[in-house]
Parts: sequence; structure tokens; C-alpha cells
Amino acid sequence: MPDLIRPRRGRIIAGVCAGLAVRFGASAWLIRVIFVLSMLLPGPQILIYLALWVIMPKQRA
Repeated sequence: MPDLIRPRRGRIIAGVCAGLAVRFGASAWLIRVIFVLSMLLPGPQILIYLALWVIMPKQRA
């Protein structure tokens, strides 16, 4: 499996959803839709996204 990194291409905001999609072999748009739909539920979704933004390294050149 590929490493959990934020890719240089295919990013919208920080590349977290694109990185998760690459890691798990899913479509980036599917991950983004799931994330947006999860925002309708109570929970720490924004905090998790921000934490992943800080923790996940950027893809090197």
C-alpha cells in the first residue's frame, strides 16, 4: 500500500482527502463527498481534518 502523504496533484484545499484516496485506492471525489456528508453529523470532523493536515507529510518533488 502507498504511504499516507498529501499529493502535489489533485489537491483542493490541503490534499488530505486526495492523500486518503491514494492510500486506500478510492476516488478522491468519493472521499470528499463522504467527508462533506459526514459534516451533517455531530462530531470532530473538522478537528480530524486539521490534525491530518498537520500530521500528513507533503509529497516530495
